[in-house]
Amino acid sequence: MNLMGPHVQHGSTGCGAYARGVDQPIAVFSAVELDEHHAPDGHPERPGRLVASLAGIPAAGLVEAVRMVQPRLATVAELERVHDPRLIAQVRDFCEAGGGNIDDDTYASRGSWATARRAAGALLDAVDALKTGQCDIAYAASRPPGHHAEFDQSMGFCLFNNVAVAARDLIESGERVAIVDWDVHHGNGTQNIFYDDPSVLYVSTHQSPLYPGTGRLSETGGEGAPFSNLNLPFPPGTRGDVFRQAVDEVIAPVIERFDPTWLIISAGYDAHRNDPLAGLQLTSADYADLADRLRQLVGEHRLVVALEGGYDFDALSMSTGATLSALVGEQYRPEPASSGEIGKPVVTAARQLWDL
Repeated sequence: MNLMGPHVQHGSTGCGAYARGVDQPIAVFSAVELDEHHAPDGHPERPGRLVASLAGIPAAGLVEAVRMVQPRLATVAELERVHDPRLIAQVRDFCEAGGGNIDDDTYASRGSWATARRAAGALLDAVDALKTGQCDIAYAASRPPGHHAEFDQSMGFCLFNNVAVAARDLIESGERVAIVDWDVHHGNGTQNIFYDDPSVLYVSTHQSPLYPGTGRLSETGGEGAPFSNLNLPFPPGTRGDVFRQAVDEVIAPVIERFDPTWLIISAGYDAHRNDPLAGLQLTSADYADLADRLRQLVGEHRLVVALEGGYDFDALSMSTGATLSALVGEQYRPEPASSGEIGKPVVTAARQLWDL
């Protein structure tokens, strides 16, 4: 797909005064035309997800705000910073042999080895672009997603943990990283990789009960990193008002106390009310509100957004557009925000546990 030409195709936009001074404040790291992670028939994690997500950019009137960048392949050495070398070799060999099912949920095809490395490379390139002032906001729109991938196991549609690779790169250069994961599924892989690392704060809002069955409120960090892991397990039916309350009363104070130098958003859009795999009830406007609140918690040129889940194409388009619009101070909201009472006890319990 050539959404905006080789780099960007100029068109109408509602953005009159972008956030902080570059002509194209959003860099999008994506390569739909190089996506060779071929899905089995009927699998929800399929190539059309990228097309749908990127379609949210022109829908939001952001074409002139965006520079498209083809991401590089992460090296094996970069993957080994967060994964067992044996896992990496297993994925490579499995793909070279033609692929198939890794487990009931997770698959790989012959081209998945390169595509998965490019998904991790998109996060590394995003970090580099922000460090060098090439953009204000970086969006890594790639697949397969990553947050379920453990140190030694691919699972949950995920081959390698893309966000963890980027976070480790930042940590090794002396940074403190907050990861906010608003995917509807708990990011067990990201949590476990950093559970004993005091340089990373992992925050997850997710539906519970739901796959993979982890992410209890009581999981607050390992012995080496107490209270560096915040889980907010919401029941089905939870809506945007409760998420906004959670950000204002729990997530923002915890992040401010941690004082990160970088923020990475694991942006799964499967908590949207239209998603077929779960039962939370967010709208695209709710994602805009969450993004707007979170961008205020970190310095300029220090926010990366990474696509995780999201399996309804319309919801993906609307939510991507709303998120990126909010991050450059615009107001694309194709749906109203949602509100309700379900899930509020989780916020109260988290405040008590974290002494807020």
